[in-house]
Amino acid sequence: MPYVDRQNRICGFLDIEENENSGKFLRRYFILDTREDSFVWYMDNPQNLPSGSSRVGAIKLTYISKVSDATKLRPKAEFCFVMNAGMRKYFLQANDQQDLVEWVNVLNKAIKITVPKQSDSQPNSDNLNRQGDCGKKQVSYRTDIVGGVPIITPTQKEEVNECSEAVDRNNLNRPQGRLPYFAPKPPADGAVIKAGYCVKQGAVMKNWKRRYFQLDENAIGYFKSEMEKEPLRVIPLKEVHKVQECKQSDIMMRDNLFEIVTTSRTFYVQADSPEEMHSWIKAVSGAIVAQRGPGRAASSVGLLSSGMAPHGAPTLSS
Repeated sequence: MPYVDRQNRICGFLDIEENENSGKFLRRYFILDTREDSFVWYMDNPQNLPSGSSRVGAIKLTYISKVSDATKLRPKAEFCFVMNAGMRKYFLQANDQQDLVEWVNVLNKAIKITVPKQSDSQPNSDNLNRQGDCGKKQVSYRTDIVGGVPIITPTQKEEVNECSEAVDRNNLNRPQGRLPYFAPKPPADGAVIKAGYCVKQGAVMKNWKRRYFQLDENAIGYFKSEMEKEPLRVIPLKEVHKVQECKQSDIMMRDNLFEIVTTSRTFYVQADSPEEMHSWIKAVSGAIVAQRGPGRAASSVGLLSSGMAPHGAPTLSS
């Protein structure tokens, strides 16, 4: 689901048909910034990419005329919607119907409140090269006209000074390939309760890496990817003291952050959206209650602080 980040921008994952009429959709992380008059997308959340990573594409909001459901136009593409921008139609796929409706609404609202200026009649890449409040250096961009729409692509890496906290300070050493889909991993022993990708902080280097998490009735494990058979680590649920929304998220400058507290370590995990964060907290809490029983789980392990109801029914963490 689209969510508002710490910079008051609307963000989230979508799949986009980058090459027109190719039928191939790639998963990207989108940022809608009405103050910058831009809708940009990256390989992943910029927080999880190496510092200075370039964005994949960008469209000025003033060039988008309409955003609408594209179910009839692309019947084989589930939860598809289209952005009309000049001579080009951009087809995107949401995660579900509610996600589709929310993205269509926020985009249409954004293009209505964006008033084109006289200078916008000619493509001008300088608008995206403004010098930031924190001394952000200017970046060179190339403007290509694709289907009558200016597509702005950076030609060199951005350089940001030390006061720019919005840029990732903990580099994630992973290739800038296609972001994995949330494909289910076949269960090994027990039935899988929940599975999907999150970003976790390392124990030693404190860097952040995207991992595939899998929760069953006995443990939560994480893998390098959904293709791996052996987990990097397994956390038995009997060792988990509590799972809750992270109280240090402001210090770590991470959205959608939750923590899994065990006897030996606290695992910091970042979900892709607030809904996913609450879903993981609810799933892990529920698995612990199912394993230990409502009374024991709430009293001896302290799950009340992680969002559990008094009678053992999982609720969303505050």
